Amino acid sequence: MGIFGKLFSGGKKKVSKETVETRGVHMPDLNIPIDEKFTIHFKKNGGKFLYCDSLSEVSGTLKNIIEENGWESEPFYILNPMLQEKFKGEGITFTDRVSKSNVFFTTCEHLVAHNGSILVTSNQLQEKKLHEVPENVIVYATTSQLVDTIGEGLKIIKKKYKNGIPANITTIKHFQSDSENDNDFLSYGSSSKHLYLLLLEDL
Repeated sequence: MGIFGKLFSGGKKKVSKETVETRGVHMPDLNIPIDEKFTIHFKKNGGKFLYCDSLSEVSGTLKNIIEENGWESEPFYILNPMLQEKFKGEGITFTDRVSKSNVFFTTCEHLVAHNGSILVTSNQLQEKKLHEVPENVIVYATTSQLVDTIGEGLKIIKKKYKNGIPANITTIKHFQSDSENDNDFLSYGSSSKHLYLLLLEDL
């Protein structure tokens, strides 16, 4: 069982609801493992976290999201052919025209524990800005993509793509609108997203 499996199975590494709800946004980072840190910050940002320990569970969870939101007839806006190939048997209609969809289905480069954000590049967005993709976002990621800081994630990207670093590097951080988000200069030019994270255990 991997790190997130332990976290969500009721083992010793469980984060209490009180800890998640009472920590201030500007308080120093907790001295805890990065998996727990990511969970705390991601939930504080307003994201919906869905841990899965198999691809079949990912498929079932995705179907639940579609049913919960009434998206059965909603085409998913997608920019990653690999993602479309992986989920083509789920009865989902895909489109590459943003005007035809209210749901953006994507992968990411990394999950950043320090602030609970999702690090993306042109591999996921091409040349689009965050405000140009649909408000509803479903991110498919794996636990091996977890990093502690944005700097760590950028170092891995630089090493991985040493023959051509992807452009349009940014983070999706705010998953609900509030006055504090509006005043965060780091989110300038972006917009809040209604975000689901489908996280597959691969460690």
